[in-house]
Amino acid sequence: MYMIKEMPLAERPRERLKHHGAEIVQSHELIAILLRTGSRQVSVLELAKQLLYRYGSLKELADARVEDYMRIPGIGFAKAIELKAAFELGRRTVHEPFPDKIPLRSPERIYQFLKDRYDRKTQEHLVALYLNTKGELLKQEVLFVGSLNVSVVHPREVFKHAVLNSAASVVIAHNHPSGDPTPSQHDVEVTKLIRDNGTMMDIPLLDHVVIGRDRYFSFKEKGVI
Repeated sequence: MYMIKEMPLAERPRERLKHHGAEIVQSHELIAILLRTGSRQVSVLELAKQLLYRYGSLKELADARVEDYMRIPGIGFAKAIELKAAFELGRRTVHEPFPDKIPLRSPERIYQFLKDRYDRKTQEHLVALYLNTKGELLKQEVLFVGSLNVSVVHPREVFKHAVLNSAASVVIAHNHPSGDPTPSQHDVEVTKLIRDNGTMMDIPLLDHVVIGRDRYFSFKEKGVI
């Protein structure tokens, strides 16, 4: 077993990051820096590799729960918490360029704004984005969790928040856990119901964006609404 302390100083992950920059350090080495130590059975580098091999990608690793990390021998509560905290900081960094008042009229912009939060969810989440007269974000609300259906998704919930936030228009979005953003018949029915209620209230539904894995479906772009 090849331990970190047995490696030449210049080849150790921390030293390589310090002298050459984080960009050249491999993913398992970055994870090893977070873990700091291995176990009696494996070095910290081997432990980091085991994490990556188990989940197959950084995205899947980031989405795992603290309890999942702890199932790997050598990962205790402290290491698991530190890993989860690091990945959460990374996720929030992705969202930080989107402050309040950012224009969200473009389907691509809406997708980029929401995808990292919702494209890996195992349940459908219906989100409403409330916009001002310039199309800038005033407020976002998760309105429903579960499969969309006209019998359970009530337009009054959508437009209650629109009134409270003095929104000029609304965009709704939801994710498909399957990764395929193709809308279902229920999705179409829910969209038309919300669109019609928005027309009556003079708070138009600008778009409904379905979030898939690395792609999206826009009802507006496809001419459905």
